[in-house]
Amino acid sequence: MGVILTGTLLLMLPFASRNDGSAKFEDALFTAVSAACVTGLITQDTATYWTEFGQAIILLLIQIGGFGVVTIGAALAMVSGRKIGLMQRSTMQDSISAPQVGGIVRFTAFAIKITLAVEAAGALLMMPSFIKEFGIGKGIWYSVFHSVSAFCNAGFDLMGTREKFSSLTSFAFNIPVNIVIMLLITIGGLGFLTWDDIRVHKFRMKKYRMQSKVILATSGILILLPAVYYFFEFGGEKWDMTIGQRITAAMFQAVTPRTAGFNTVDLGMLGGGGMIIMIALMLIGGSPGSTAGGMKTTTIAVLYSAAFSVFRKEKSTKFFGRRISDETVKTAAAILLMYVTIFLTGAAAISIIDDQPIRECLFETSSAIATVGLSLGLTPQLGTASHIILIIMMFLGRVGTLTVIYAAVSGNHSNVSRLPEEKITVG
Repeated sequence: MGVILTGTLLLMLPFASRNDGSAKFEDALFTAVSAACVTGLITQDTATYWTEFGQAIILLLIQIGGFGVVTIGAALAMVSGRKIGLMQRSTMQDSISAPQVGGIVRFTAFAIKITLAVEAAGALLMMPSFIKEFGIGKGIWYSVFHSVSAFCNAGFDLMGTREKFSSLTSFAFNIPVNIVIMLLITIGGLGFLTWDDIRVHKFRMKKYRMQSKVILATSGILILLPAVYYFFEFGGEKWDMTIGQRITAAMFQAVTPRTAGFNTVDLGMLGGGGMIIMIALMLIGGSPGSTAGGMKTTTIAVLYSAAFSVFRKEKSTKFFGRRISDETVKTAAAILLMYVTIFLTGAAAISIIDDQPIRECLFETSSAIATVGLSLGLTPQLGTASHIILIIMMFLGRVGTLTVIYAAVSGNHSNVSRLPEEKITVG
């Protein structure tokens, strides 16, 4: 909240926006929330409404949101030479989903280093394309901005100078830009714990942690299957694409809903099936300890594994020869229920308040709660009340619904006694 408030005040400075005077509080607040929560939904076009100073503030908020405020605080403490206590180390462990407190400071330093290194590499690889299109100065700035935005899964772009709210549609078939953006999104969405396994064990996957194996397997499935579907959907006459263009567009649209928020095609042209798949991918999101939002790949993997264990009449949920605790399954079910409830309730409320089609509202609210940023162009048309709903959903999506509930419900409710058991029929 402190980061968001500071960002809002900075964006309201007269030289942060291109309009006369200061930006409206509603626009500044919405943009600050969207950037700090690495979402990407906007009420004003980033390139044409905000000045270079405003864009730099947005980029800083994205970077803070991508790292996480706890990681940023730890980094400042390490740089200043302050001693990091056990409570701070435990908080750092929770914030990046590390398996243990031991070595957490070194692990946080590794996460920061890989973030900066990957973002720098992404910017360098995109510079030739952007410099060719926009000139040296603007090309370098665009490369840095889009690299950070992609790695942090934020989805903010500066392509409004060509057409407002156009995202990366003008680079739909630029292979280098598409590949780099997809790699940045994927790397940022896998999680630092997975990359630590890859760094230590290289391609010896048998030595990876069980969580890393689940993340890699689930992420691969959630990219491959939607890409195949979109490849066939883009074969219709209305899309007018070659085979190569269909492959590029299909891969990009399969990767970007994992909370990145960029798009290279007109999403309004998607059929009902393509729209449902994209909403589902947005709600699932990335992986724990990553820059991505959503329910997380491990959540959906645990629920499917639990379902299969019921189908097979097995007593426990298993992955790669390891048993998953019942508490983890219950937590996954609670997360799914909360996400679906908030997503549906928000869509219904916006549809009623602003008299908008429910399909577009469902798309925007799934994008908000999962901190994705993909849009059908509805957000700028909404009123203040609907914007407040989206702000709350973006905040809940980034902070975490369970985090908010745990903070609100204090005290230890554990009890050694147990109530009498009685069966209830489900399904």
